[in-house]
Amino acid sequence: MLAPIVPWEMVLTDEEMHYVAALADVIIPADDRSPAASAVGVPEYINEFVSAPAHTEQLTQLRGGLAWLNRTARDRFGAADFPALTTAQQHEICDEIRFEPDAADHLKPQARFFDAFRDMCSTGFWTTEEGMRDLGYMGNVPLPSFDGPPPEVLEQLGLAGEDLV
Repeated sequence: MLAPIVPWEMVLTDEEMHYVAALADVIIPADDRSPAASAVGVPEYINEFVSAPAHTEQLTQLRGGLAWLNRTARDRFGAADFPALTTAQQHEICDEIRFEPDAADHLKPQARFFDAFRDMCSTGFWTTEEGMRDLGYMGNVPLPSFDGPPPEVLEQLGLAGEDLV
């Protein structure tokens, strides 16, 4: 984009963006195939998403979840905030909320926050060029011919032997 048009103001503060970047990098860290989520603009994507007038509930959930992460970092480890923790400490906290059915009852709201954040993070990351390359996505590639679906797929769908053309 030469001059991206954003129809609304971004609402997250610089401090909140710092927290978003730290958590995004816990979820999608840099590895040998791709950069970390924060390096490809995932925090900016999340900021734009939660800043939309239609997403006030997501913004409230995000801010509450970030506040909980920071409070837990202070209470449990004496750290200034979540980004100040070691990677192992960040993972310890996130492991408690990573999957709602496994989360303790008193952590269910935080687990729902983490689930929503992970969804936003994944969408933001895997829709970038780097994310698509990480997936091995080739895009719309023309085929010289198409012989139809494989017989095992037709069998699984209960369509074996039917004329589909």
